[in-house]
Amino acid sequence: MESAAGSTAVEKLKNKLREPAADIRYLLCRGYRRKGVIRFVSNHYHLAEGERHILTRLVFDPETAVKRSNKKLACSRLKGCDIFIDGYNVLITMESVLQNETVWFADDGFLRDTRGIFKNHTNTATTYQAVDEMLTTLSVLGVDSATILLDTQMSNSGKLAQFIRKRAAKYPFNADARTSKNVDFDLKQVGPRGVIATADSVIVDAVERPADLTACWMDLNGIVGESIGDKEIRR
Repeated sequence: MESAAGSTAVEKLKNKLREPAADIRYLLCRGYRRKGVIRFVSNHYHLAEGERHILTRLVFDPETAVKRSNKKLACSRLKGCDIFIDGYNVLITMESVLQNETVWFADDGFLRDTRGIFKNHTNTATTYQAVDEMLTTLSVLGVDSATILLDTQMSNSGKLAQFIRKRAAKYPFNADARTSKNVDFDLKQVGPRGVIATADSVIVDAVERPADLTACWMDLNGIVGESIGDKEIRR
C-alpha cells in the first residue's frame, strides 16, 4: 500500500512533468528529433536526470502512440495463445510494483517502470515472487503455452530460467524458460504465430501482436498505474 507521503510525492511529480510532456508532444508533432526535443525541453524546465528519464520512457509523438496502442492485444484475447515473454522486461516491472515503486502507463498505452536498473539487476526474493505472479497470471488468462526468454548477459539468468521451469511445472499450460544472447532478435522472429509480451518500444514496433502482461497482472489485482496526463490510466 502506498503511503500518503508517497502518493503526494507522485502527484507533485505528475504536475511538474505534465507541461514539459505536452511541450515534447507538440514539438514531436512538428517533426523535431525525439532525443533533441527531450533534451531541449528538459533543459528549459531545469529537470533533474530522473525526471528526464521518465519523460524519455513515457512520452511519444501521437502517431507512434496510437499505432502501438491500436495493435496491443487486450488481456481478454490471450486465452489459447502461444505467448513469448521478454522475461526481464516483464519481471523487473513487476518487481517495481511489488516494491511499491511507481509504474507508469506511457502515451502508447504500455506500462513501464522508470528505475533504470536493467543492467544492474540481480535476482532477489522479489524476483522469485514476480515469477510466481507472472505464471499465475498466465494461468488465469488461459494461455496455451509460454516461452520466457532471459538475456544471457544478466547476472544468474541461467539459474532464474531453471527456477522458472521448475515453478511452471505445476501450471496447466506448456512452459519453457531459456537464456538468449539476443532476446530482442529472437522475439522479432516469432512472427504472427505468437504473442509477444513486452513493453520494449523497439520490439513493440517490430512485432505484429504485442501484449502488456504486467498491465494484465495489475488489472487482475486491482492495481492502478500512473500517467502524465489529465487522468490516471488503468488497463
